[in-house]
Amino acid sequence: MKPRHNRPVAVTGYITPQRVSTEMKTIYFLLLMLMTLLIPLTRPAHADELQKRPNVLFLVADDMNTWLLDDPNRYDGKVVAPNLRALAESGVNFRHAYTAAPVCCPSRTAFFSGVSPWKSGVYHNAQQTDQSKPLGQALSLAGMFHKAGYSTAGYGKITHGWDQKGHWDEKIGHKRDPAPPGAPLTPVGRGEQDWGPIHLAEEDMNDTSNVDAAIRQLQRKHDRPFFIACGTFNPHMPWYVPKKYFDMFPLDEVTTPKMLPNDLDDVPPLGRALTKGKSRFVDSILEHGLHGNAVRGYLATTAYVDAQLGRLLDALNKSPYRDNTIVVFLSDHGFHLGEKHHWQKATLWEEATHCLLMIRAPGVSAGGVACERFVSLQDVYPTLAELCGITPPSYLDGRSLVSLLEDPKAAWKSTAITCLSDKGKPLQGYVTVRNKTGRYVRYAQGQEEFYDASTDPREWTNQIDNPKYARLIERLRALAPSPSEMAAPMPPARRGKKQ
Repeated sequence: MKPRHNRPVAVTGYITPQRVSTEMKTIYFLLLMLMTLLIPLTRPAHADELQKRPNVLFLVADDMNTWLLDDPNRYDGKVVAPNLRALAESGVNFRHAYTAAPVCCPSRTAFFSGVSPWKSGVYHNAQQTDQSKPLGQALSLAGMFHKAGYSTAGYGKITHGWDQKGHWDEKIGHKRDPAPPGAPLTPVGRGEQDWGPIHLAEEDMNDTSNVDAAIRQLQRKHDRPFFIACGTFNPHMPWYVPKKYFDMFPLDEVTTPKMLPNDLDDVPPLGRALTKGKSRFVDSILEHGLHGNAVRGYLATTAYVDAQLGRLLDALNKSPYRDNTIVVFLSDHGFHLGEKHHWQKATLWEEATHCLLMIRAPGVSAGGVACERFVSLQDVYPTLAELCGITPPSYLDGRSLVSLLEDPKAAWKSTAITCLSDKGKPLQGYVTVRNKTGRYVRYAQGQEEFYDASTDPREWTNQIDNPKYARLIERLRALAPSPSEMAAPMPPARRGKKQ
C-alpha cells in the first residue's frame, strides 16, 4: 500500500518561517528590555557597596633605610627624595615602623601573608616557605582583595619566595638589570656588592619599566576598585643607576654615618656571628678609603627610586582616582652602611630593623602628620582591610593602624617585634622587641642585648648586665614570644629552587 500524501491545507493564521523569525525577534527584544529594567532591581547589594570601596596603591622599595626621615641620630647628610617626602606630607608618616624580619623573603612573606616569622618559621632567605603549615593556610594580601571583588595587579618586586599567584589578575615580576661592562666597577666589588653608573638608558631599566606598567594600569578605566602593587628592586645592591643620580652627590659633600671603633666588643657571640662576613667587607671599604664613595652609591640609587615612584604618584594625582585611592609606601627593612661594623641587612639592630611606612587614606588621615608610635609592617594588612571594609582573615598577627591614622597620638602598645635566624646555622629563631624605652635582643643559649634608646640611640653600649635596667629588661622580655612559642626555622631551600 502506497503511503498517502497529504495535500496542503489552507489554515488561517498559519505561521510561515518568515513570520516565526519576526515574532521571535519581537519576543527576544521585549525580554531583553525587561531584563535591562530588572537588573538594577535584582543586583546584589554587595555590588553597589563594592563600587564605593576605595582603591589601593601599594608601593614597596627594597633595602631602603630611614635616612630620609632626617633624624640626626641616624644620618645627618643630604638625602634626595622629594617625592617620598611629599607623600609623607600628604598623609601619616610612621617614623617608628619596624619590619617583621630584616631580610627580603621573610619580611615580605610576613607582611603579605599576615603571618609573623616566629609563627611561620621563615626567618631568612632561602628557606622552604612551602613547608610552613601556617603559610599553607594563609591568604595573601592580594588574595583578600581579589576575593572581595577587586581587580589586582602587581609589578616588580613585591613578594619574595612566597606568593599566591592565582590571586593576581595581572602580574609582572622583577628582574635585575645587567651589570655594566667591566664590572665590578670598584676595587672592593664582589658579586652584588658593587656600585657605579649603569650603561643602560634610564627608560630601559627594569624598575623604570615596571613603574611604566603600573602607570598604564592606573590610567585604564576601572569598573571596580583596584589593588595595584608596585615594587622596586633598588636600592638593593648592586647600585647601578644613571650617572645623573651620582652627580647629585658630589663626593666631597657626602656624609658618612657615625661609627664606633670596637663597637662589637660587647655583642654576644651569636650576634657577632651574624656580622662576620659583612664586617670583613666593611674593613675592605675602609682600607680602600671608599666609605664616602659607597654611601654616595646608596644615595644615588635612593634618588633614582624616588624619581620612579614620583612618576607613579604623579600619575595617580592626575587621574580620576586620586581622591578615592589609599596609598601605602613601605620599605621591606633597613640597611647598614658601616654602622655597628656591618653592611647591608640581616641584623637585629636599629639600622636593619627600622623601615619606612607612609599611608595616605583620603577622608581618614590628615596630611603632614608624623606618628611617633612604634608599629610593625604586620599592621599594614589589617589596616587595609579595615579601611576598605573587608573582613580580614582571623589569624592576622598585626593590629589595624586606623586609630593612629585618625589620631597619630592615640594610645598604642608597641607591635615592633622582629625575628631572624643565622642563615648558615638556622637552628633557632632570634627575636628583638623595640619600644620607646629601648631595644631588647634575644639570641639562643641565653645570649641577649639591651640598649637604652633615650641615652644611646645608636645602640653603642649593651646594657644587658646593668642592674639599673633589670626591671625594664624584664618587661621587654615578657613582650617577646618565648623560645617555646617560636617555630623552628624552615629547612633550607632545595638546590635549584628559586627563592
